[in-house]
Amino acid sequence: MKNNKVVLKEPEALFNDFTKEDPWRIFRIMAEFVDSFEKMSAQGPLITVFGSARTKPSEREYKEAVKMGRLLAMNGYGVLTGGGPGIMEAANKGAKSAGGVSVGLNIELPMEQSANPYLTTQVDFRYFFIRKVNFLKYSLGVIVFPGGFGTLDEMLETLTLLQTDKINRIPLVLVGEEFWRPLIKWFETTLVDERKINESDLDFFSVVDSADDAMKHILSIHTRKGLVHTVKK
Repeated sequence: MKNNKVVLKEPEALFNDFTKEDPWRIFRIMAEFVDSFEKMSAQGPLITVFGSARTKPSEREYKEAVKMGRLLAMNGYGVLTGGGPGIMEAANKGAKSAGGVSVGLNIELPMEQSANPYLTTQVDFRYFFIRKVNFLKYSLGVIVFPGGFGTLDEMLETLTLLQTDKINRIPLVLVGEEFWRPLIKWFETTLVDERKINESDLDFFSVVDSADDAMKHILSIHTRKGLVHTVKK
């Protein structure tokens, strides 16, 4: 059997293949930051809601996310999501139905994701990292419903930034005790026991089982910090 030898290009040629457009890419990145910051700075107090794009309207989690969006709007918060289907759609739907601000940060994907129809403001992104900056730069709290890789990435990045003091100490609430419990158990045993994190790092988030409990937690933290919002009657 013949063995084929793999030969890499010369380092300079290999590097130039993916950097030749970098000067122009920098201007695209700058323009996306400026445009998104300008739009987001006018939205008022926001709470980010993360969760699966695959959650169906018939599922309990979808219905709780609709309720979550409604409760946030009724308490004077705007809702910020990724703008897509599933949990994102549900939270935006709840916020808009209550007459609140409903913002979606839509990302261009190979499998095109169209924005849900419940947005009062839509901001489109080419770059994931700029979109992520906007989620946390303009949020007074983060609520995470069950989801897949994308949701876990967003939740863990928020945890990392809280742990490293790179963002303000905003409340991070995980909704769905049954879903999150195995992961939290692993945090409590493997990560703490093997000293990969401090036990106090577990205080950066709370786990609840309903939209009502998530809302109560957000309000309790913000009341303690002296943040005041107009409550709609």
